[in-house]
Amino acid sequence: MTHGLVRLPTATEIETFWVDGAIVLRGVIDPEVVLALEPHVMALLDEREMADMTAMGDGLAAAGEAVLRDPQPGRGRFISGVDHWLTHPEFAAFACSSAVPAIVATLLRSPKLNLWEDSVLVKQPGTGERTAWHQDLSYFHVTGDQLCTTWIPLDHVDASSGAMSFVRGSHRWSTVYRPNLFVSTMPIPGTEGDVVPDIEALAARGEVDIVQWELGPGDISVHHAGTLHAAGPNTTADRWRRAISIRYCGDDARYHFRPGAPRKPHHTDDREGQVVDHERCPVVWPA
Repeated sequence: MTHGLVRLPTATEIETFWVDGAIVLRGVIDPEVVLALEPHVMALLDEREMADMTAMGDGLAAAGEAVLRDPQPGRGRFISGVDHWLTHPEFAAFACSSAVPAIVATLLRSPKLNLWEDSVLVKQPGTGERTAWHQDLSYFHVTGDQLCTTWIPLDHVDASSGAMSFVRGSHRWSTVYRPNLFVSTMPIPGTEGDVVPDIEALAARGEVDIVQWELGPGDISVHHAGTLHAAGPNTTADRWRRAISIRYCGDDARYHFRPGAPRKPHHTDDREGQVVDHERCPVVWPA
């Protein structure tokens, strides 16, 4: 099914994605299909499956760790959750049978697409926490090139409310960096490899190119799992920043277990090098 599909990516957009590692697709999905999830997103804020990233930042700061936080934060909170599709049919339908899989399969040039996970990311008005530079691949237990993350906003998002930023072309760097705790550059304990470099310093020297887009309901940004990306605080007084992020694996994806990165319960059933096919990583394209 392709519920809500307005258009598929053009040949130029597909090429841009593979060259830059990130792209914004304007007006590809019916905004009403996205906004229909708004009450379900708001209901999640009261559920235990959501993590309070602001509270985690408070705990890290109390332990003496540096937290990426606006020097004059407001009273908003950064709240996130993952794998809502497993327990909420509305999120399952959106991740598995809306227009999104068709759009992603076209962009990845993949004849088959598996869902890896979905997540909900909320920065309330006055949220001081920044999202640290990271690669999604660091948290995936997958290897391959046809791997990506979609970011689908329920609100108009710009730099002042915490828009995403991407390092153009970083999906072609040779390093998979250590995963961090999102509100801090502190690596997840037990993980291996190099830490993410100081991207702002590299940008100031002209050594990397950072791109950022404003977007709203009906738009989707898609980035390669190897692309370095980050997001700012929501410094606005009255604007929410709510988004649904869905991660997909294409035809060339194989399991590759990374030491220290969080595993899902079903990974005890999977083997290194195995094709990513499991009832908890269902095939969503072809529908």
